[in-house]
Amino acid sequence: MARACVCSDYFTVNDSGELCLKPGTMGLRQTLYYSPGVSLFKKADFPWLARVEVEVQGGGGGSAGADADAGESIARPGGSGGGYSRSLVQASALPASVTIVVGAAGAAGGTTSDGGDGGQSSFGSFAVAPGGFGGSSGMASAATPGTAQGASAPSGLTGDLSLGGGAGGSAIRINGVFAMAGHGGESFLGTGGLGRIAQGDGVVSRGYGAGAGGGLSVGGVVNGAEGGEGRVIVHLYG
Repeated sequence: MARACVCSDYFTVNDSGELCLKPGTMGLRQTLYYSPGVSLFKKADFPWLARVEVEVQGGGGGSAGADADAGESIARPGGSGGGYSRSLVQASALPASVTIVVGAAGAAGGTTSDGGDGGQSSFGSFAVAPGGFGGSSGMASAATPGTAQGASAPSGLTGDLSLGGGAGGSAIRINGVFAMAGHGGESFLGTGGLGRIAQGDGVVSRGYGAGAGGGLSVGGVVNGAEGGEGRVIVHLYG
């Protein structure tokens, strides 16, 4: 009679005589992606779960618009990128359910209002990442040289790996015609919006969690831009 042998490193026979894979030896089995809002991760939905690796990206800061007077200019700085955290958590350390929060994008500011801050993202208390800060609307309309500081970079918070976001670029005005808006700050999962050198609205970021580039007005109304929305990614290992 033929016999089959199996590797005991990966397989076991249960009490019913069934050949089964050993928990924790199956590798990556599934990846879940969460968009802005609040969700619940339930461990019981994945009875084979051995561990999770979570990636948490905070939302990026928005940028302001502007409305310079005729013959004058306004350059807006960029919003900063949100922070990023990553943690590896054994299934035995997870509670029955974990609250997942994904930070929203920082809102676009008006012609005289700052860009909004990005929202904080988290996977319970295992990984937490802050949102980026909105770009300011502090520069007044003028035809003389001036500058505006870009949004500061948020610090990292909680995780096995915790990184702050990139600072927003500062804006500079040379005169009523020539100026440069600030670029958006980078994030681990995204690229900041462009810093304009000609009149136009603020520039949105790419990917997730980066800051928006500022608007540039040369005697006219321009709009701000939203930052990049946050993300939570959960890799499930069996």
